[in-house]
Amino acid sequence: MRQHVLFAAVLLGLTMTARTQTALTNAQTERRIHDLLQRMTLAEKLGQLTQSSLHRSATTTTGPITGPDSKDSEDSFRLAAAGRLGSMLNTTGAATTNALQHEAVEHSRLHIPVLFGSDVIHGYRTIYPIPLAIAATFDPTLASALTHMAGEEAASAGIRWVYSPMADLSRDPRWGRVMESSGEDTFLDSAMTRAAVLGYQGEHLNDPTSVAACVKHFAAYGAPEAGREYASVDLSLLRIRQDYLPPYRAAIDAGAASVMAAFNTLNGVPSTSNSFLLTDTLRRDWGFQGITITDFGAIPELKNHGVAETDADAAEAALNAGIDVEMMSHTFEQNLPVLLQHGRVSMAEIDRAVRNVLRIKFALGLFDHPYVNEQDEVTAAAASHRPLARRAAEESFVLLKNNGTLPLHLSKGRTVALIGKTADSPEQMLGAWSIAGRNSDVVTPRMAFEERIKENGGKLLYTDGSSPSETAAIARSADDILVVVGEPRQQQGEATSRVELDLPADQRKMLESVTTLGKPFTVVVFSSRPLVLTSIAKQAAALLEAWAPGVEAGPALADILLGNVSPSGHLPMSFPRSVGQVPLYYAELPTGRPAGDANFNEPPTQATKYLSRYIDSPNSPLFPFGYGLTYTHFTYSDLRIHPSSDALPKNAASNNNTAVTLDVDIRNDGTHTGVAVPQLYLRNTGVPVSQPLRLLKGFQRIELAPGAHATVHFALRYQDLSFYDANAQPVVVPSKFSVWVGEDSGATLSGSFALRN
Repeated sequence: MRQHVLFAAVLLGLTMTARTQTALTNAQTERRIHDLLQRMTLAEKLGQLTQSSLHRSATTTTGPITGPDSKDSEDSFRLAAAGRLGSMLNTTGAATTNALQHEAVEHSRLHIPVLFGSDVIHGYRTIYPIPLAIAATFDPTLASALTHMAGEEAASAGIRWVYSPMADLSRDPRWGRVMESSGEDTFLDSAMTRAAVLGYQGEHLNDPTSVAACVKHFAAYGAPEAGREYASVDLSLLRIRQDYLPPYRAAIDAGAASVMAAFNTLNGVPSTSNSFLLTDTLRRDWGFQGITITDFGAIPELKNHGVAETDADAAEAALNAGIDVEMMSHTFEQNLPVLLQHGRVSMAEIDRAVRNVLRIKFALGLFDHPYVNEQDEVTAAAASHRPLARRAAEESFVLLKNNGTLPLHLSKGRTVALIGKTADSPEQMLGAWSIAGRNSDVVTPRMAFEERIKENGGKLLYTDGSSPSETAAIARSADDILVVVGEPRQQQGEATSRVELDLPADQRKMLESVTTLGKPFTVVVFSSRPLVLTSIAKQAAALLEAWAPGVEAGPALADILLGNVSPSGHLPMSFPRSVGQVPLYYAELPTGRPAGDANFNEPPTQATKYLSRYIDSPNSPLFPFGYGLTYTHFTYSDLRIHPSSDALPKNAASNNNTAVTLDVDIRNDGTHTGVAVPQLYLRNTGVPVSQPLRLLKGFQRIELAPGAHATVHFALRYQDLSFYDANAQPVVVPSKFSVWVGEDSGATLSGSFALRN
């Protein structure tokens, strides 16, 4: 039996990693920073606060970075030698970073090194599954191992600052950037965000294999109105603090070295100039001492938001709100000198920002070890890292339906039809934001199945599905049919909001060619968000969500479909029946008129009409949060809660002591070894502020052989039982808790306990 024990207190990570915090506040370092500040010119200081690129300069986010541009490159080397190059975005290659670093360290007046940052989202060279897929593993330990691997590869190229993880709670799949998120649940998001930070930053930031993490996008970027990229966000303070801020807080408590402000407005105030977020919450309340940075060209966009008339107004607002570094625009450099002269900004504010930048550079050890060994640079997917990427893909796949079709049983002479161009598309396997990834590193499903089927004496018939007649003919002649579909890569990631969540028309037509044959078939979906799979779920005998799994996509998929590995992924986001249901999430607040079991197919009566329901669809999702099948069956029984009633201590909302323990027995009743993912849900009733119908409060991963059983233990602290009152303050009050434990958010094994005065 293999058990990954993940209790609530561990997952939330409420205690900051002491070593990381110490590295940022070392007294000797502070003296060195003070000495540098005394000697720096204003131009040198502003250089530290401006991030540049070797590619096209930009002051807006009107398009992707393209390049390289020879003038920008020349300017960067000149600025480095002048001591005015603080950091660089997406600079590729150890030779280039070393060359720029040489100019800054050897030729500048104060020898301040450059900090190189990059968008490392799901791997650097060895691309692993997208963050949403990693959340589907419910395995924070794996998440830490993956981000450490990515950081190690990035650091080999001189990149010591990565713009990840994204802590944005995401409940609307119309927003394309859900692929970078950990999904819809605050607890899971907090656990995975914390794990990612710890993996990137390691034991010590000055370890040459560690990188500074940048948690983003602060705050609530994942809740744009209408699911439209860059749109405004409007949430109550209670909702912000209870649902949206905890994942960012988990990152800060884990020691995250930097924070990126969001593009959006939050309750009317742009995050880039939001002092409530950047100063009051982040620094005063949470004690953050690292770098704050804008998103790409965000300061000039304050004019578009209507809160600044000029670039000077925008620069003033951003700096005074708490921004340290400006990414890929130059309003600080161009306007702060005049603003300083007129008293609209202070030297103290400028020095505060510079101090934060220098602090991270010292913590990373760049002043003492600015260069990397170019012979050690990782330039392709590393052979030693592929097994971890493969394991991640295997754990991330979510089996949504299986009528006995899977696993496949290959044998001599057996024919397998593999249908769909996605099955042979390296870029689909890599997914969006795989900037340094290479198509040549990818093993596609077609490549893997050709090898596996040949080994077993079978025959693979492949078609890209473009011809309906050929598709039907190949499917008709095969013993097993695998249809591989996917969301095109250009529809994934930033700036890819959609009003429909269907597959492309050509793929729907391809599926029709197979469906009309009346033979059982398996559908594998590669996507970076929940899609509407309602019709496919009815037609297919088996359905597997495979996300964008990275370089080991093919071998991982073959292992799952052939039964070498049992599926263990569970959905981090609910899958809707229709796009009209979104935003859709399990942790919704109750209504005074719940629909209950009302059947939308039956004519409404006086008792069933005036309820919170649709007249043309069930309220429920097609597949709920936490859902995932395997090749075996687990039985949950005998839920024990200790104690069933307990008295509240003083200051319970911040009390780390254990309040309640829960034990549940799990048995593998099937014929395959499998991984159970028990999930603990609570509901708090009898309180003055309405609480969600259910909230995830713990989960584990346990591998059990056929016939094996185990007892799973959960421990909840008093603060885990807290909620935010009408004044948005955390409290615990005498009340009742309902408990459910099972394999998804619809778990039925239940119990209860109470807190009393």
